[in-house]
Amino acid sequence: MGGPLFIGILNLTPDSFSDGGRFMDPESALAQARGLRAAGAGMLDLGAESTRPGAAPVDAATEWSRLEPVLSALGETLPGIPLSLDTRHPAVAARGLAAGAVVINDVTGFSDPDMLDLVLDSFCGLIAMRSRREGAGFHMPPYEAPAPKGAEAVIAELRALRDRLRGARIPEGRVLLDPGFGFGTTFPEDLALWEALPDLPAALAWPADRICLGLSRKRFLAARAGTPSLPPDQRDGLTALAHAQALRWGFRIFRTHAIG
Repeated sequence: MGGPLFIGILNLTPDSFSDGGRFMDPESALAQARGLRAAGAGMLDLGAESTRPGAAPVDAATEWSRLEPVLSALGETLPGIPLSLDTRHPAVAARGLAAGAVVINDVTGFSDPDMLDLVLDSFCGLIAMRSRREGAGFHMPPYEAPAPKGAEAVIAELRALRDRLRGARIPEGRVLLDPGFGFGTTFPEDLALWEALPDLPAALAWPADRICLGLSRKRFLAARAGTPSLPPDQRDGLTALAHAQALRWGFRIFRTHAIG
């Protein structure tokens, strides 16, 4: 197992929880991409549909119109860095793979049969995240609501995701599982999941170096530190501390807004 892989998050949306609107312009997006690469990102993850609580769904055409100019420019200006697409739309994923992306990051855990068919016919990597859906959006309960079952329900959902991908006969070496901190979970559940992380690989029968942690700037970090009102863009120090602890537990892959 090598050193950490930091996947730099590049939000091409007007409404992301952390930096919505800052990188809508392609030149701003390219400048951020170069900064992430210089700071040590080994991959970039481009997202053009916000998944923050309460965000409105975006159709595939709108999503692609945001992605295409940046994806094309990155292929010319940073040709050596692998690109991941954060999308739940099979049509966007197909066009992105054709344009040079090598990973599809699906926050719905490849629940769409068309998305599964697409990746089966490709050699791309998969980042498959556990989440809880509610209609066209995500189920986002009040964050301080109690969680009487602790991390057990979250781990069971991760097992079900793992088993669905196994059932689709996708080679496990192509897959990273993402526990989905904050996606349908309350603070007590996120805290229980964090405390269960050292034992998560054994609980899933899945190696730590094929688990991708998306902790960056999450409200969980601020709540755990006793500063729940801390703005997202001021949580990078808490993110770095969480990454350092997770590295000691054997995890090595992190999606992050900042590297340092």
